[in-house]
Amino acid sequence: MTHLWNEYLATLPASLREWMRGLLPLLQILLIAIGAVLLQRLLRRVTNRVAERYRLPAEFNFITRRLLTFVVYGSAWLLALERLGVSGAVLWSAFTGFAAVAAVAFFAAWSVLSNIFCSLLIFTTGIFRLNDRIEVLENGEKSGLKGRVIDINLIYTTLEESGNGREGTVLKVPNSLLFQRALRQWRAGSQQVAVPARPYHETPPEEPPQEPAKMN
Repeated sequence: MTHLWNEYLATLPASLREWMRGLLPLLQILLIAIGAVLLQRLLRRVTNRVAERYRLPAEFNFITRRLLTFVVYGSAWLLALERLGVSGAVLWSAFTGFAAVAAVAFFAAWSVLSNIFCSLLIFTTGIFRLNDRIEVLENGEKSGLKGRVIDINLIYTTLEESGNGREGTVLKVPNSLLFQRALRQWRAGSQQVAVPARPYHETPPEEPPQEPAKMN
């Protein structure tokens, strides 16, 4: 296309040649935009026909169309910038830097959102309440974090520690951690059971009370 355009410019007067030479990138960008729109519509029709023929879920069809739209218009945007004189190396560096920042931001946001979602699950499912005594176990036997629940917010659950000289200290446990570990729980208001300083398998069993000797 560039060769044909140069041949056409050679037939023009010198006064119009420079002005028309600057018009070439705009025409190329216009053709890229038109081609991207037509290609995106064609891919959408093909995706819809494939989804109807093979009875694919609507969610799969929606995600596929969104992905194809992003690829088509993203490629068209890169080609348009290249026509304006931006080098491919600069575009690739900018894209990789943006992708890295987006990945870090997504990871940070995901950790916060997971804690918020788990806090909603705590309130709706009622797995424990305020003043309950709970213990977060690493596995079925190993002892973990334990204490009395004194506060539940969108990010943390605050436990007041007890036993082994830890009275007065508090633990702020992320809400998502409470759904990744087994919980041992003592309900508040029920029969008061002291939280042992050691896990149950290490606590010596209580000896049964001895019956008084019968008098002959």
